[in-house]
Amino acid sequence: MLNRNLRTAILELKARQISVRRIARTLEVSRQAVRRVLASQSPEPPKLLRAERAEPHRQKILELYASCEGNLVRVHEELLADGAELAYPTLTAFCRRGQIGQEPKRAAGQYHFAPGQEIQHDTSPYEALIGERKRPVDIASAVLCYSRMLFFQCFPNSFTRFDCKVFLTDAFVYFDGTTLVIMIDNTHVIVLRGTGADMVPVPEMEAFAERYQTRFLAHEKGDANRSARVEGPFSFIQRNFFPGRRFADWNDLNAQARQWCDRVNATYKKHLRAIPRELYAVERPALQRLPLWVPPVYRIHQRTVDVEGYVSVNTNRYSVPEDWIGRAVQVREGKAHLEIDGPRHGHVRHQRVLEALGQRITLPEHRRPRATRRPPAVEEKAVLDAFPELSDYVAGLKRHGRRQITLALRQLLRMCREYPRDAFLAAIGEAAHYGLYDLDRLERMVLRRIASEYFLLPDQGDDHDER
Repeated sequence: MLNRNLRTAILELKARQISVRRIARTLEVSRQAVRRVLASQSPEPPKLLRAERAEPHRQKILELYASCEGNLVRVHEELLADGAELAYPTLTAFCRRGQIGQEPKRAAGQYHFAPGQEIQHDTSPYEALIGERKRPVDIASAVLCYSRMLFFQCFPNSFTRFDCKVFLTDAFVYFDGTTLVIMIDNTHVIVLRGTGADMVPVPEMEAFAERYQTRFLAHEKGDANRSARVEGPFSFIQRNFFPGRRFADWNDLNAQARQWCDRVNATYKKHLRAIPRELYAVERPALQRLPLWVPPVYRIHQRTVDVEGYVSVNTNRYSVPEDWIGRAVQVREGKAHLEIDGPRHGHVRHQRVLEALGQRITLPEHRRPRATRRPPAVEEKAVLDAFPELSDYVAGLKRHGRRQITLALRQLLRMCREYPRDAFLAAIGEAAHYGLYDLDRLERMVLRRIASEYFLLPDQGDDHDER
C-alpha cells in the first residue's frame, strides 16, 4: 500500500499534466497503483477492512476469559474443544486489539522537584558475598530528588524500624541536612495504617521525622513511578557495585558502599547533563539544617542475666561479670555497640552482632581465671617420695585410670609398702610399657614375680647327691 507521501506526489504530478507512465517511472510504482490513487483523488491511504477471524467468537471469549481467570491458554483450549478453528496467536492478537483483559496504555509523565523539596527512600533485597558465603541483604537507599545524590547501606534481611532510623540518620549526616518530605512506599516499617495520601505513620517514626523538621509521605498504591528516583538506582547498584566484590563483614560492606557512593556522586551523568555533586552545591542551602547534636539511635531492652553469665539480645548472648548472675539489667542496643547497665552503676560495652546467629560474645575480664592446680594428694606425695621413678606412671594413671584417682593412689601406695622393691618396680616397668593402668592386674603381676623369685623350692637331685 502506498503511503501518504507517495499518494500526495502522484496527485501533484498529475496536476502538472505529467502522464501516468512518467509518474510511475519517476516514483517507481506500478501504473495501476497510480490510476487507483488518481481515481480516489485522496492523499489518505484507504483503511484496511479485514474481518477478524475471532470476531464470531467474541461473546464466548469474554465468558471464557472470566471463567478461566484471564488465562488465554485455557481460553484457547476451551474454544478448540467447542469446535472453533482458531490459532493461539490469532486469539491473543484479537484480545490485544479489542483490549480484552488489558489496561489502556497511558503516556508517562514527569516529576519536577525543587532543591530541598524531597528525599525518596526504599529498600530492595539482594544476596552479597560476605565472609565465605552468600547472605541475604536488604539494600536501603536514599536519593535527593533534585541533585540525585545517592546514599545506600546494607542490612541483614530483616529490615526493622530500628534499622530504618539508623539508616536515615546516616543518610541525613551524609547529605548534611534533610528535605521537607521523605517519600516512601507503603512499608509497614513506617506506616501505621492507610495508603497514599491517607497514610498515617507510626508515632515513633513521626517523632523521629519531627526531630529533623521533615515528614513522611507515601505514594499511591501501584504508583511506582512516583518513587522512580530511588527505584531506578537499585538495579544500578546491583549491577555495578556488588559483582566481583567480596566483603569481610557487614562493616566492610557498608564502608565500601559509602566510598562507592562518593565516587558515583562525583561522576558525570549523561541523563542529567551534570554531576550530582555540582547540583548538590545548589541544593545544599535549601536543605533543612541538622540539629546541633545528632543523637545516636538506640533501643532499650530489659533483661535478666542467666546462670551462665550472659544476656540474650536477638538470639546472640553477651557476657557480663559473674557477680551479675540473676540480676536485672538494662541493655542499650545501638548501631555498632551494645551497652549493658548493671546493678550498682556497673557498665559493660560489647561490639554489636548484626545478624541473629546465636553466638556467644565473651569478654576475658568477665570470667575469673581458673583455679590453680590442686596440690598433689597425700597418697601421691607418699608414693613419689618412696619411688621417684614412678612419676610418669602416676601421671598416666591419673589420665587413664578407671578407678577414682584417690582410691587408685591409695592402692598403689599400699603395694609400694607391702611388696619387695625390685619385684614391684619390674612389674611397674612392664605395665607402663604396655600402657596398663589396671591396678588389680598390676598387683597380680607383682605377686607372680614374687612367687617365682622369692619362693624357690630346693632341687631334689641336689639333695640326693649331698646325702
